[in-house]
Amino acid sequence: MFTLLNKEIKAFFGSLIGYLVLIVFLSTLGLFMWIFPGELNILDSGYSHIDTLFYIAPWVFMFLIPAITMRSFADEKKAGTIELLLTRPLTDMQIIFAKYTAGVVLVLFALLPTFIYFNSVYDLGNPIGNIDTGGTWGSYIGLLFLAGAFVSIGIFSSSLTENQLVAFIIAVFICFFMYVGFEYLSTMPFFANADSIVIQLGINEHYASMSRGVIDTRDVIYFFSLNALFLSLTQLVLKSRKW
Repeated sequence: MFTLLNKEIKAFFGSLIGYLVLIVFLSTLGLFMWIFPGELNILDSGYSHIDTLFYIAPWVFMFLIPAITMRSFADEKKAGTIELLLTRPLTDMQIIFAKYTAGVVLVLFALLPTFIYFNSVYDLGNPIGNIDTGGTWGSYIGLLFLAGAFVSIGIFSSSLTENQLVAFIIAVFICFFMYVGFEYLSTMPFFANADSIVIQLGINEHYASMSRGVIDTRDVIYFFSLNALFLSLTQLVLKSRKW
């Protein structure tokens, strides 16, 4: 399993798209946080925080993570190596989990440079260090949970097709719907009596809670359940090839 994990990470950094994805992610965050004027600009806000990072990152992740995961199974199918992979002395879930872990590790690589932004705000504070460090770490944990959910969605989408572009589009759509779709559904008259329940089905409600630095057991269970759902669906898709 670790061999497959290592292969996935090397394949990502062995291609130009890997570096482009990371550059676009960090550049987009940097522009909103430091360059573009407005309330999202840290210097304009006058407060020591990096809330902009946790507001913008989920929207960037909707495109970044599908770009990372789109080749996971789609490329194997197109190259005809999926059958060889499935005959290895690994269970389907071990293969899926190796690709899922590789996706999460790559997201971690993308997030590590953002600590430069945190350190910059820390030093710019008046006095130095005037930033809610505990809340910031809680927000990072929430962002990691969200990223993990998006990775599981991306892996599932990639298992549905051998076309990477199609896998990317499917993943973006599902990520978008899971993030804000349930909020829109909750405003429909049909769900008037169950709007709070419908909202709880969406990612944004739980991510927003964790972004406040509050790690609630219900939010953790939600993200673990969402990961388990899409990874199980991926396993089902792989097993369907044998039917």
